[in-house]
Amino acid sequence: MEQWFLSAEERGNDWTRLDRDHPAQLAWTSGNDVEPLIHGARYLPELLRAISQLRANDLLLFTDWRGDPDQRLDGPDTEVSRVLSDAAERGVLVKGLVWRSHLDRLAFSEQQNRHLGEEINRAGGEVIRDMRVRPGGSHHQKFVVLRHPGRPELDVAFVGGIDLCHSRLDDDRHRGDTQRQPMAKIYGERPPWHDIQVAVRGPAVGDVETVFRERWQDPAPPNRNPLSNLADRLRGEDVSAGRLPRQAPPPEPRGTKHVQLLRTYPQKRPAFPFAPEGERSVARGYQKVISLARSLIYIEDQYFWNAEVVASFTDALARTPSLRLIVVLPRYPDQDGRLSEPPNLVGRQEAIDAVRQAGGSRVAFYGIENLAGIPVYVHAKVGIVDDVWACVGSDNINRRSWTHDSELACAVLDDTPDHREPKVLDRIGTGARRFARELRLELAAEHLDRPAASTDELCDPEVAFDAFADCASRLEHWHDNGGIGPRPPGRLRPYPAPQLSRATLAWAKPLYLTMYDPDGRGRNLRRAHAF
Repeated sequence: MEQWFLSAEERGNDWTRLDRDHPAQLAWTSGNDVEPLIHGARYLPELLRAISQLRANDLLLFTDWRGDPDQRLDGPDTEVSRVLSDAAERGVLVKGLVWRSHLDRLAFSEQQNRHLGEEINRAGGEVIRDMRVRPGGSHHQKFVVLRHPGRPELDVAFVGGIDLCHSRLDDDRHRGDTQRQPMAKIYGERPPWHDIQVAVRGPAVGDVETVFRERWQDPAPPNRNPLSNLADRLRGEDVSAGRLPRQAPPPEPRGTKHVQLLRTYPQKRPAFPFAPEGERSVARGYQKVISLARSLIYIEDQYFWNAEVVASFTDALARTPSLRLIVVLPRYPDQDGRLSEPPNLVGRQEAIDAVRQAGGSRVAFYGIENLAGIPVYVHAKVGIVDDVWACVGSDNINRRSWTHDSELACAVLDDTPDHREPKVLDRIGTGARRFARELRLELAAEHLDRPAASTDELCDPEVAFDAFADCASRLEHWHDNGGIGPRPPGRLRPYPAPQLSRATLAWAKPLYLTMYDPDGRGRNLRRAHAF
């Protein structure tokens, strides 16, 4: 574990009780069961099923970046606000922290997040709109914790990148959610959405609960704007967090996975009492495992921005001639506009140029589309290194997620070896692990349009790398020829690096650096280019 996970010291945050609560103050837990829930159509119905089992005095804790009250979890009468309100009405202790959000006219979700809280609060729950962030920042964590006093075998935490909002209820066919959020026209009337959450059972559930409690118990007011505070009070909105019951012991071990929670909190004033100098364990966790990579790094990410952030990738590629990198990205930004699109592409152009220069033909970037040829928006945040270490969370690979906003990710290392050849991909001989390898193969099966049973050959990194390249090449050739003849199998399209002109960069880069991808580090870390 010490090779692949951060130690408590390496986390770099002595003020959190996350690691202090563990035996021997280890920075992870063991004996967990972790199930990947790829796409909202797997996650949201499973969340609904789990909430339906809650009884009076059970505990439901959730955080969200955006919450749409009318978003259905699984068909009629399963709207988010209704499900959570019903739970509160039957005596479940429902507590939520939802980012307060910027103004709706800036394409954010201020009103939706407020209405979600209002409906749940009327039913007896307590939802706080939390604006304890750096200027221009957000609370980007998306998790739900369900605790059952007297029935700890039912305890579960859901962690990842899926918000409780529109556009998320999609499946592997990628025909989109009937309840859509506004997006760029290229994504059509029902924007296809690729995303992932994990269901965690075992001792790590207690860790996720601790993350919630640390934020909930922050004594700073959730909002420091006096005018909006006055408006909140006039509406009768809850502006102070009530008490939580005493935290129960973590659930007993029940699986083979070790789980380390990785987080981002910015350095800000007033400081977080649980991270007064911020926390950048997401960045540090990635940097540590990438330095161990020998064969294959597989990434799915919404952004993949910033040359400084991807320096750990470029260093590994330059140092290790056997290393390959596959990155799956959205082909287009989520919003149209002459002013919004270029800043979205500045950081990606920098990052792609840097890793291609370091890795050459060993680096490949792809977008995905559905079988109707509509681009799929990649919102997943997944990292897999040498089929050993896998990470799923709310964090993107960019400076904002690594330094500026609040983020939460689950890094997983399975005790169960995967005995398919090649058995060892990493440089220190840990060997492939079942969870990481099966997650990579499940994602590959979807992108290549292959049955899951036919993916064993993709265990070999070279075979997998070439299979992605061949699939994308065939589909691109078919499109170039006007779509004549049968459509070749697969969803992959090559992603060409953006090429912004100097004139565009002159105005777009300042916007990118200050608004789109800001830096939440202190001055000393910035100067040292360290996280």
